[in-house]
Amino acid sequence: MEYVYAAMLLHAAEKEIDEKSVKAVLKGAGVDADAARVKALVASLAGVDIAEAMTQAVAAPAAAAAAPAAAGGADAPAAEEAEEEEEEEAGGFDGLGSLFG
Repeated sequence: MEYVYAAMLLHAAEKEIDEKSVKAVLKGAGVDADAARVKALVASLAGVDIAEAMTQAVAAPAAAAAAPAAAGGADAPAAEEAEEEEEEEAGGFDGLGSLFG
C-alpha cells in the first residue's frame, strides 16, 4: 500500500509519478523501496487518469449497496442494515477522496 500512497501523494502535489519520485517519497517515509515494485507501479499507472480512478473507487461501494436494497422482499431489513454499514464505511472514503481531489 505504501507504493500506492506514494503515487497518490505525488498526484495530489501535481508532481510527475516516475521511479525517482516514488522512491524519494518512500525513502522520506522510511520505507525501503523495492525497485521492481516501484517500476511495476509506475508502468501500471502509465496512461491512467488517477483522479477519475479515485472517483470511481469512491462511487463503487455506494453502487454496490444500492443493488440489494432495490431488490426488496423478505431480506429488506438485512439489506438496509448492510447498506447503513456500507454508508458508514463509505463516509471514510469521502474524507480520503477530498484530500486528493
